[in-house]
Amino acid sequence: MPKKTKPSSEKVKCSTRSCGKGGCYYGLGFIGSAIYFIQTSTGFWMGVLGVLKALVWPAYVIYGLLKFLGL
Repeated sequence: MPKKTKPSSEKVKCSTRSCGKGGCYYGLGFIGSAIYFIQTSTGFWMGVLGVLKALVWPAYVIYGLLKFLGL
């Protein structure tokens, strides 16, 4: 008995590679935070540090939120 294939209109579960819906928001946040950190830098190495900070900006946001909430 041959296997039945699913019709193309049926929804298929997403793997982690194909359903990265938050990636565009992280990318936009990275660009925005990199621009902010570079504009406020006072020298070349502070600009490099700003790019590194821009990579981990969600950690700064969560830390500030938890500090604000007193947790």
